[in-house]
Amino acid sequence: MNISIDRRAFLAVSSRLGLASTLLPGTLYTLAAQAQQTQHEPVKITPEMVDAAAALAGITITPEHRQMLLEGLNDLRKGYEKIRELHLLNSVAPAFVFDPLPAGATVDSEKKKPVYSAATATMPANLEDLAFATIPELADLIRRKKVSSTDFTGMYIARLRKYDPLLHFAVTITEERAMTQAREADREIAAGKYRGPLHGLPWGAKDLLAVKGYPTTWGAGGFEKQSFEQDATVVQRLDAAGAVLIAKTTLGALAMGDKWFGGRTRNPWNPKQGSSGSSAGSASATSAGCVAFAIGSETLGSISSPSTRCGVTGLRPTFGFVPRTGAMALSWTMDKLGPICRAVEDCAMVLEAIHGPDGEDRSVRNAAFNWNADLDWKSLRVGYIASEFEAEKPEAQHDEKQPLTEADKKKRLEAAAAQARRDYDRRYDLAALDKLRSMGVHLQELKLPDLPYGAMSSLLTAEAAAAFDDLTLSGRDNLLTEQSDEDWPNLFRLHRFYPAVEYIQANRARMLAITEFSKLFEQVDVIVAASNSEQLVVTNLTGHPAVIVPNGLRGADAPKPPAVDTGNDDQIGGPGTPVSLTFLGSHYQDAKLCSFARAYQQATGFEKLHPKLG
Repeated sequence: MNISIDRRAFLAVSSRLGLASTLLPGTLYTLAAQAQQTQHEPVKITPEMVDAAAALAGITITPEHRQMLLEGLNDLRKGYEKIRELHLLNSVAPAFVFDPLPAGATVDSEKKKPVYSAATATMPANLEDLAFATIPELADLIRRKKVSSTDFTGMYIARLRKYDPLLHFAVTITEERAMTQAREADREIAAGKYRGPLHGLPWGAKDLLAVKGYPTTWGAGGFEKQSFEQDATVVQRLDAAGAVLIAKTTLGALAMGDKWFGGRTRNPWNPKQGSSGSSAGSASATSAGCVAFAIGSETLGSISSPSTRCGVTGLRPTFGFVPRTGAMALSWTMDKLGPICRAVEDCAMVLEAIHGPDGEDRSVRNAAFNWNADLDWKSLRVGYIASEFEAEKPEAQHDEKQPLTEADKKKRLEAAAAQARRDYDRRYDLAALDKLRSMGVHLQELKLPDLPYGAMSSLLTAEAAAAFDDLTLSGRDNLLTEQSDEDWPNLFRLHRFYPAVEYIQANRARMLAITEFSKLFEQVDVIVAASNSEQLVVTNLTGHPAVIVPNGLRGADAPKPPAVDTGNDDQIGGPGTPVSLTFLGSHYQDAKLCSFARAYQQATGFEKLHPKLG
């Protein structure tokens, strides 16, 4: 199946798929809660409520069974109330840990010294000419004391202030903290205490990462003044590496899309379009040359989508590689933190600094990330998901005997335009396969396991509804900017109807997905895939790592984008905007995956392209 998917649109579709299940307990509780809104005392579940819930669930309950259910259902409801009285914080994780590894899999925990590429940079007359340099290039200049961290920090902060009014990618510029860190980095480097390639480099943190002394807003109305007393683990580790935090970057409200309480984050290649989300600001600021690198997060496309839209390189690590302590929880079994950078080796250098257990996030394994820029990538076996590179079948022709309404005509025109954009973008996917073959890569055809991935994705929204339970119950969900049927407030309410039994059944189906998809890596080491395709859903469910790389710019002959960017389609494109390609790897083989993706970048040079900002 070859479909256009972004995180926001797929959540809306998959949330509806979740209704084809036994909804009884959640339905009853919701019906009772609605009745209670006009009462002072809790309303008991009645036979009529049971009948209504059974009808909604599409099941039959006999009068005898209905009577048997009543006492137990009312007792269950009392239990719900007891749990709610605990007022659980977003930071409290469930008493279970998701493990993405199939049975029999092993993890290499032997850590080796990283091997970086040799980079020698030339100091230009204008410091701002280095705004789009890679981490190895910037690190070389700092290490050789050709430029100071203070100068770099000042330059990047000036660019943040210059371009934020156009692109809206910063929630908070952390100037005081940054300049203190930069001066300390300069003192240490002058004294010969060089910490490594991130030392002195300015970076941006997606504003779901806690930073002491600054707001951590989660991009959402009602959370603008929220703060925490301890830095997130990733922030602590980048501090330890000597990196300089200069901004809390935007995210769509509670990690959906690119719209946040301050507006909409924009795509530097075409500011009329959003930057996609939810790591909207991290991708936009990196693309615009306003940070040396950034940290994003992904649950279902939030690194992939904005990296694609903004033409930067994103690394979504294996689930359980990077601790999420101090990060907003959306889905405990799917959330992942990872770098958004200019180039693949940049991502590898950042992952080297942030991966590994912290003693807090129980999902993180003691797995090694052994980066080796000299790895013989030609020894790797490579496959591609053939269906994702095939032309889509045309839609069935309309029966001319049935007249079309104006709304139908509009939908058909929009669908045809979207089809034309996907057909155009497929040229770049096919060109990538040709390029890989010209590099001497033998590509094996692979097929995605045939499983109902869409139905499984309701796991995400059910967990998100639990993570923000108090938001729904208190009515504060009306403070969120977006309020359509596809946005969080409605989706949280919808998934109150998703029962525990079906949640567990979906997890069992997910185990099949993990097992079957992992079998592909018995045949190959790396999989080439289209970025905006079904694999995005599959691999976020299975926890496999992905590297998203720029794959060129659309030409002047590209179909025009729609007049309005609704946020529902990452392939709206238009002339002069970026496309991307995705490489997938086996669990905890992120270093090997990065080595191959870096080889493709070296052969194409697309990572060197950057937007021309006024």
